[in-house]
Amino acid sequence: MRPRLLLIVTAFAFANGLAHAADAPAQLVAGYKALFTCSATFLAHRTPEQIAEFELTGIYRDFEAAMAKLPTPQVDIAASTVSMTYDAAQPPRIARFHEPLGCTLLPLAAAATMPLPRLDLPTAPDRSNAAWPGGETLDHQPVTGDTAGSPLARVIAQAIDAKTYGEHARTSAVVIVADGSIVGENYADGADVDVPQRTWSVAKSITGALIGIAAKDGLLKADRATGLRQWSAPGDPRKKIRVIDLMHMASGLEAGSAGNRTDEIYFGGGRVVDNALTHELVAPPNTRWFYSNNDVLVLSYLLRVRMHNDKKYLAYPYTKLFRRIGMMHTTAETDWDGTFILSSQVWATARDLARFGMLLANDGVWNGERILPAGWVKLMATPAPVQPPEKRSDGSLQPGYGGDIWLFGPRHGLPEGTLAAMGNRGQYVVIVPSRKIVIVRRGFDSEDARFAIDRFAADVLAVLNEK
Repeated sequence: MRPRLLLIVTAFAFANGLAHAADAPAQLVAGYKALFTCSATFLAHRTPEQIAEFELTGIYRDFEAAMAKLPTPQVDIAASTVSMTYDAAQPPRIARFHEPLGCTLLPLAAAATMPLPRLDLPTAPDRSNAAWPGGETLDHQPVTGDTAGSPLARVIAQAIDAKTYGEHARTSAVVIVADGSIVGENYADGADVDVPQRTWSVAKSITGALIGIAAKDGLLKADRATGLRQWSAPGDPRKKIRVIDLMHMASGLEAGSAGNRTDEIYFGGGRVVDNALTHELVAPPNTRWFYSNNDVLVLSYLLRVRMHNDKKYLAYPYTKLFRRIGMMHTTAETDWDGTFILSSQVWATARDLARFGMLLANDGVWNGERILPAGWVKLMATPAPVQPPEKRSDGSLQPGYGGDIWLFGPRHGLPEGTLAAMGNRGQYVVIVPSRKIVIVRRGFDSEDARFAIDRFAADVLAVLNEK
């Protein structure tokens, strides 16, 4: 068994990517550059200069030096591909855009034209002129950042000053929703209401909602074992892992020294089924909390298995969640075999994440329609039986964990029952159900520039309370 670093290095350090001792393998770094260039080009429509400045800097420490040595990626708009040379003796890494499923990193040495999962989804209606939250048109001008303006304007300005809430933290977007209305909003250069960004681990909370929808559809039950064929051999202790154990980050599966680093899936072109389901059990289920991408990836694969229909599976996030609540600029990407990489690889705008937060703040009901089953948000918000340490390695307070979502409260200066979806590089969706407030902060933070989301959220709530 590998040493359990959980007691020394905390979970959100995991979520922000721990450095390996040596530089990452060149094929992984090239895969990262190809995939991010592809998604940022074809989904976010960023320029090469913006991609180089934001998407490819401030990343994993063990990737950064090797990334700087790589040549410029070759983008073929007509073929919807990005090719990344990294070794003269090896074929390039290739990522390919295939709408509406975003970009997929191809396996090593695969032909650029290899078949990829296909989803024939009706074109989403243009809701740019429809009223918020169904569309993007506001009936008022929200507060923006202004150091000399209102209290809320000053707090937003501090969120983007790269100093107040984290030295050198790079904020790309802030959206603040109160009682269903956007009361504050600000975007950095290159970002806007229709520019998506990778959610990183915010996608885990989106997965928690999708699992709830699947439970509502009768596809699974949270307190039942997964029933996966890969874990069904006589005597295999993994057959006891329940859906809720995976949601609690308490599967007991081996996850390496840093539970979020699933590089072979994220940047290597590996399949979820070959990598996330093959780890041995190192602790009985529901006895150890350990932050792990693989626990969420198993849930994604389980959804696929339970549907017995890949077309239905690929459409599920879009038809059952995204389009029902107006998340029209959100894309879930897959591995080349067609399993969603739902632990991280979702691209969404700040407003779309605000919509998701509003859904949770309203107990899973949207515009009078119940999207999540009754009681599901409460299940997500209930502390897992096994919790992360109360403090990070730097002594700062760490939130608790529920079902695929983080839990804040009075000890963080926030109301009891505050929830947060959080991801690498400063992606945050803070939900305060008691006040119907959602706070979204997007960023391109480095590992050395953590944004103090608890202080920012507390300051936002304080000034909103004054109004």
